[in-house]
Amino acid sequence: MLDFIRINEIDNVVVALQDLAKGQTIQVNGKEVELKDDVKRGHKVAIDEIQENEYVIKYGYPIGHATQPIGAGEHVHTHNTKTNLDGIVDYQFNQKLTSNPFKNENLTFKGFKRKNGNVGIRNELWIVPTVGCVNGVAETIIKRFQKEVGDISPFENVLVLKHNYGCSQLGEDHGNTRSILRDAVLHPNAGGVLVLGLGCENNNLYEFKEGLGEYDEDRVRFLVSQEVGNEIEAGVNLLKEIYEAAKSDQRQEVPLSELKIGLKCGGSDGLSGITANPLLGKLSDFLVAQGGTTVLTEVPEMFGAETILMERAEDKAVFSKTVDLINDFKEYFMASNQPVYENPSPGNKAGGITTLEDKSLGCTQKAGTSVVTDVLKYGERLKTKGLNLLSAPGNDLVAASALASAGCQLVLFTTGRGTPFGTYVPTMKVSTNTPLFEAKPHWIDFNAGVLLEESADTVLRNFIDYVIQVASGEQVNNEKNDFREIAIFKTGVTL
Repeated sequence: MLDFIRINEIDNVVVALQDLAKGQTIQVNGKEVELKDDVKRGHKVAIDEIQENEYVIKYGYPIGHATQPIGAGEHVHTHNTKTNLDGIVDYQFNQKLTSNPFKNENLTFKGFKRKNGNVGIRNELWIVPTVGCVNGVAETIIKRFQKEVGDISPFENVLVLKHNYGCSQLGEDHGNTRSILRDAVLHPNAGGVLVLGLGCENNNLYEFKEGLGEYDEDRVRFLVSQEVGNEIEAGVNLLKEIYEAAKSDQRQEVPLSELKIGLKCGGSDGLSGITANPLLGKLSDFLVAQGGTTVLTEVPEMFGAETILMERAEDKAVFSKTVDLINDFKEYFMASNQPVYENPSPGNKAGGITTLEDKSLGCTQKAGTSVVTDVLKYGERLKTKGLNLLSAPGNDLVAASALASAGCQLVLFTTGRGTPFGTYVPTMKVSTNTPLFEAKPHWIDFNAGVLLEESADTVLRNFIDYVIQVASGEQVNNEKNDFREIAIFKTGVTL
């Protein structure tokens, strides 16, 4: 196994692929560099002299500037490097498109066709509370339903999308809650939904129902708890009606073009931009070539790499929407008197990520090289196939929930530190390194760390096959562990 990697030929740093010791000598393009410090896996080493205020180059782009002279062989990190980023930027449209390296292979997966033409990769029965006050009622309804029905197949799971909102909210927060819950009710992974209200919340069930638009009346039912004598009995009876409507559901072969996948990372480390994120980028390009859809979010983790995405906008209208995506999020930070570039996290830094540019240049590799076909606001649902961008924060639960609510049937989640959570659609964890995969096999579903030892084409093909298996019904760890969450973006006042 290699000791280090120089990602781009113009980089003035290399990344350690395993722990390196002070005094050790590495060979970079025929030049010997003696390490002046111990350097942990994922961290950077200068291979040239870097003067104070000179750019530190990684991925072929500046990731910040030196705050002091850095000698060849020295550890490059937060103690001697600072971001170059600051404030709002006046962007110019400078389109640079590349052809997709993959061809359509006419592959299929086994999914559930819905009445409106959408396709789910799961057939689950959900209770969606309009307000957090009825979370407990919903759980009791589900327990009673399962006890009375016994075998609930062809439903593969029954769950409550518990949340804390739906009342005492104003303006944008109220709109966000309503949009995310609406999206969940209409999600194709749900074979049936009971929308459960209390009766006095400002997320009024009757107004909520009107906002759904078209829906399958046999599969989506509604209950206001304050309007019935025994809400548990009424809820169980409604679930039984939905169950009867779904009893004949079966998986069918459908083209891979029906697959919509969210791209997310969390607990990133210095290998994220070398192994797992580029693997997702290739998967994204592959799926787009099949006519499918991928979605990149985490807007604050585009800062510093946003121009790469802007250059790939399909047209000037998409470019303008991308500019708004970036600047609106910067203004959100600034309106709250918070620094725009207060990132990476302590865990990111411990894993070797130094600045936001360092993190973003690795993060955006999940989007591959495809053309950006559309940009979605938070809570909006997918309208266009291909690579989409979605407005949401970097927070793992909020961003993953936003991807699911946009219509993604599956979220691919890369991590160098590890995390057990999952959103309300399958959330596949892809490790950046083999030690994490070996330490947490009950968290991690696929090991991208093998890219340091195996052929990239072989690993990609194995990954494609695994994604198809999961889309066809194979459970990932968050499902096996029953770790499922929905988190809604909140910015304003709570009454």
